[in-house]
Amino acid sequence: MLRLEPDLDVVAEVGTGTEVLPAARRTSPDIALLDLQMPDRDGLTVAADLRRELPGCRTIICTTFSRPGYLARAMSAGTAGFVVKDSPPEQLVDAIRRVYSGLRFVDPALAAEALAAGTSPLTEREADVLRAAAEGGMVADIARALRLSQGTVRNHLSSAIGKTQARTRAEAARLAKANGWL
Repeated sequence: MLRLEPDLDVVAEVGTGTEVLPAARRTSPDIALLDLQMPDRDGLTVAADLRRELPGCRTIICTTFSRPGYLARAMSAGTAGFVVKDSPPEQLVDAIRRVYSGLRFVDPALAAEALAAGTSPLTEREADVLRAAAEGGMVADIARALRLSQGTVRNHLSSAIGKTQARTRAEAARLAKANGWL
């Protein structure tokens, strides 16, 4: 679809997150269009890498995950745009043109939802502990992996459970992930 636009040139296409940075180094794009979930590496990590290594390349996330938490994390990673895949094609083209001109672009419906939802209630450490808990490890395993005491892990889990209004750490991790906080 983008190749049909007379003022847009697609200079590279890759299939995995690992391939993005080498392709970007080779082609020096103005904009990288990334998905949140790509094979090998997620789009937020790739966006941060691009920002650090190729600061002239701006990034747009185009994804099926229309959640306020993902939008906030994408903006924190330095992306300049966030478009939902089921948006009209014209919206993606408009986003690319706006970002190219130095502006930011966020899917309007998602922007309204994000404002209504507010920010993640989890601290960065609580999110780290929930991510580790989501993998099913015991408190001792999580503590060892994150280099924390078991008591600190229990405290973070308890706080995260309370903030997500969950009954268990597995439910807290699931709810946090569903909201885009992890």
